[in-house]
Parts: sequence; structure tokens; C-alpha cells
Amino acid sequence: MPEEQSQTTMAVDELQAIIQRCQILEESDFRGEDFNLFQVAGQKCLEDGYAAQLLEVIQNEKNKVIIKNMGWNLISPLVRCILAYKQEDDKQEHCLKILDQLVQLCNPKELFLGLLEQIEQTSGEQVCPTVMLLLQPLQTVLLKLQNKKAYSVGLSLAMIMNQLTPLPVPYTKQQIQEDKLGLCRCCNAVVDFAKPFVNEVVKNMEKSSEYNDMELKEELLKFCMKSLKYPLLTAHLEQLEGIEEHPFRHFATEIIDILQDIRELMPLVFIHHKGRRSYWENQEFEDIERKNSADSLACLSYLMFVQHFGINCFPMVFSPSYLLQCNMTHIEVLLNRTEESMLSKGLDLFESCLLRMEDNSLSHQYLEFRDFINVPQDLVKVMTLCPMEYLRKKSLNMLQLFIDKFDAEGKYTLFRCLLKTSNHAGVQGYIIQKIKDQIHLSLTKAHDNVWFTGHHLISLLDLVLFLPEGAETDLLQNSDRIMASLNLLRYLVIKDCESENQTGVWTILAKIEKNFLKPLHVGLNMSKAHYEAEIKNKRENRRDANNSNTVCSLTVSEEKMPAMTTEMQLQVLHSALFTFDLIESVLARVEELIEVKVKAVMAENI
Repeated sequence: MPEEQSQTTMAVDELQAIIQRCQILEESDFRGEDFNLFQVAGQKCLEDGYAAQLLEVIQNEKNKVIIKNMGWNLISPLVRCILAYKQEDDKQEHCLKILDQLVQLCNPKELFLGLLEQIEQTSGEQVCPTVMLLLQPLQTVLLKLQNKKAYSVGLSLAMIMNQLTPLPVPYTKQQIQEDKLGLCRCCNAVVDFAKPFVNEVVKNMEKSSEYNDMELKEELLKFCMKSLKYPLLTAHLEQLEGIEEHPFRHFATEIIDILQDIRELMPLVFIHHKGRRSYWENQEFEDIERKNSADSLACLSYLMFVQHFGINCFPMVFSPSYLLQCNMTHIEVLLNRTEESMLSKGLDLFESCLLRMEDNSLSHQYLEFRDFINVPQDLVKVMTLCPMEYLRKKSLNMLQLFIDKFDAEGKYTLFRCLLKTSNHAGVQGYIIQKIKDQIHLSLTKAHDNVWFTGHHLISLLDLVLFLPEGAETDLLQNSDRIMASLNLLRYLVIKDCESENQTGVWTILAKIEKNFLKPLHVGLNMSKAHYEAEIKNKRENRRDANNSNTVCSLTVSEEKMPAMTTEMQLQVLHSALFTFDLIESVLARVEELIEVKVKAVMAENI
């Protein structure tokens, strides 16, 4: 007899031996040794490729009691074999039939633990195939359970989501189409797995308006919250050309539908704004939910207000300003993240809320809410620190849109805040330009705007027309701010006559000269002298080295520049001198205008 046949006979014989021994025993007489022998013999049959013989044993009516008690031990080797075989392989088909038989025959409680253990132990590329394989058996077993059903459903969903969460979410069109790890298919399969339990909750709620069995509903809500955080918060949810049914958009629709079915969609949308007490009786979970649900709730708002999932059941009775207020917490959460997908969702949600509003319609009183101060500061961080240009540009656009929506006092308050909190000269220069625009509107409109004229404006100008460190201020680092300030001062001197003094600039002219113009003169002289000396030094060093390609370092504005040749360093230094010349020319023009205006007034007085 060939060796392979001998081994096969041995594996099947061992299985038959333990089966025959157990057939004569009462169920209560099964021992631990019997379970171990059955598992070893069954595993050997599977590993040696003789699933057909094992299937015959399991299908034998005489072995029903044995399989009921011991069959769940075969789950681990069975899953390994199914995943190892190719789909068209007869052996895989036999293994799948064995799994189906075990689901029908085994003790549901023990089989549930066996299936869950397999999901828990899987990792990496095997996660999605394992979950996809076991979802249907797990669902069937859960539907059979009588005791602790809600707990078991919750444990299953939590285990599945915990295993999926470490997997990277496909983001680009190509990644979504390839679905290399199977995550797109798996997520939608998990929703199908949950549907019978959703239907059970819905059915019970329909029976009684006072539905008190909250456990299963609570577990489904936990699952939805986890799904909103992963994968939906990370996923690209815009429609993609060439993908007929976007898997994550479909998944998002299903999650929103579940929330709507269990009557939790609207309470979640307004959870932080109605002082709504969570229905959870478990205080510990309520505390955890409060800490960890921020990302999920932000994603939910994005889905509703940007992608319009579930918007058909949203009551259209709220004012645009109230919806903005409700969403500012979520916008802040998203803008504080660094991931591209989350930043873009935050900006899109902010844009969606702002576009609903008329310009100048948002009351300054909203700035008393912490989020309304924090979000523009977060926009500044994205504008200045984000490595993606399109997100930086969109952040700038959103800041402008946000400013446009406020009334005059709101704009004034926001400008003060941003000037005080932003340490970026480019951003400060931008804000100063916006202040100039508001002053222009105030001077050209028929009615006065008290916030950008008179004593209010003087208070604002104190934050603009000064050098932070006097003559010692780094003029190169602050050049954007300084140029914007000089242009504003030039505008004020030209547009506002000293006799009218609507802006109050003539009242504080001496203060401006002391705190801004004179220190700027001194600073320019010192900076130009320093950089001219540096240029002279570099040229001398170049002649001495007789090699213009010598690589060395340079420090500009307290920042060490990358290694550069002497020629490159000279270009940087000349560029700095050009900036100083530009500032100096505008400064000279401002002083000339002031002198002309002062002389004209003196002449009139004489």
C-alpha cells in the first residue's frame, strides 16, 4: 500500500475510533480527553486533505450528539483550510459544507465563542477573508441564542470592528477599485450581518411606543458610532467617476439608515446642543462615549450637511446661524486633525454651513461661544502649516467667508482676536488688509460704521501701527505685516482729511510716529547695514577661496538655511536688501503725504 494511502487510512481510522467510542457513551459521560482526541483526529483529516470523509462522519445521524458537543473544536483548522484552498477546489467545497453542518448541529453558545475566537486571532491580510467567511455562520448562531443575545451581538460587532480598524482605508479611486485587502466588501457585509438585529429592534419599537429593552439598540448604536469613526471619517466620500456604486458611500447610507431606523439619527445630530441626557443607564459607557464620540459625531454632521445622507428626514425649521452653531464643535474637531481626509471634511462642512447664510447676518454675540473663536485660529494653523496647497488655499477662502458673514462689530472683534493670537506675519498682513477694506466701506457708505471709525478704530490701529520689538524687530520676518500696515496708514492719510478726522488717525499721529515710523527708520538702517556687511564679507570670502561653489550655511531671520553655495547666499542677501528698499520707499511716501497734509492745515490756520 502506498505511504499516502496508509497515512490517510490512519487519520480516518483514528477519527472513526474516537467516534465509535463516544457513540456508546451518554452525553454527560464525555470527558476532556474525548474532546481532545476528536479535535486532533478531525484536524488531521482536514490537514491531510480528506474533508470528504470528515463530512460523511458529521452528516451521519448517529453522530449528531457527538458533533453537537465536540464539533466546535474543528472551527480553527476548518477556517485555515478553507482560506488555504482555491475557490474551485472540491476540498474547499467540502470544508464549507462541514462549516454549514457545524452551524446547524453544534451548541450555539460554544460555537459562538469558537467563531469569535477565530475572528480575534486573525490579522493582516487574513482579517477581511476570515470575517467575510464567518459572518453568515456567526449571524445564524446569534439568531439561535436565547440568553444574552444583545451582549453577544455587541461583542461580535465590537470584535469585528476592532479587527478591521488597523487596516488602511482605500482612499484613491484606484485603491477603492482594487480593494486589495477586501475592506470595502467587508464593511458592507458587516452591515448585512447587522440587519436582522436592526429589524428586531424596529419590530419591538413598533409594538410599543415605550420600548424599554435598550440593550440591543445600544449595541447597534455603538456599532454605528464606531463605523462613523472608521472607516467613514478616513474614507474619500465624494462621487468618483467610473465607480457606479461607491462602496463607502453605500456603507455610509446603510449606517445612516440604521440610525434612522432605531430613532437615534436626530438625537445624535443635536446631542451636544440640546443638553440631551444620554439614554444609557450604564454610567461608565456614557463617560466613554462622551470622550470618544467627537470624531464620530463630526463625521455624521459631514455626511448629513455636505453629502446629504439622511437629509430627507431632517427638519427644515432651523436657522442657518443655529446650524452653524451646532456644527462648530464638529468643525473644530476636524480642523484639529492633520490627516488630509479629515481636514478636507472639516473645511467642506464649514463651507456648507457658511454658504447657507447671508453676508453681514451673523451676530457678534456668537463670538462669545468658544468654538467661534477657536475655529478661525484653527484655520490659520491650516493656512500656515498644512503641507497640501489646496487645503491651505481653501482655509484662506473659508476664513474670508467666515469674516464676511459677521456684522460690523463681529468683524471688528474677530480682527482684534486674530491680530493678537496669530504670530504669522503673512496672516497678520492679510487681516490688516481686511481692516483697510472695512474702513474703506465705512468712509464711502452713506451711514457711519462706528466700529471702523473713531475711537473703536483707534483702539484697533494700536494693534496694527507698531513694531512688536521696536527697532530690534526682525523686519525681514515681519515684512508682510509691515507693508500692510504702511499701506493702511497711507490710505488713511490720503482718504481722511485732518479737518474731518473720521478715522481718528490724526489724533494719534504722534503716537504712530513714536511707536511705528521712527523705530522703523532705525530698524531699516540697522538691517540694511547688517546685510550689506554680510554681502561684502561673502564677496571677500569668495575671492579668498577663489571658488564660488564652496558650500556653507547661512542664517536668515533666526532660521538656518539649507546648505548653499556662496552665489546662492548672495542672491538671498540681495533679495533681503530689495525688501528693505521696498519698505523704505513706501515709508518715505507715507511720511511725505503726512508732511503735505500737516503743512496744508497749518497754511489754512494762518
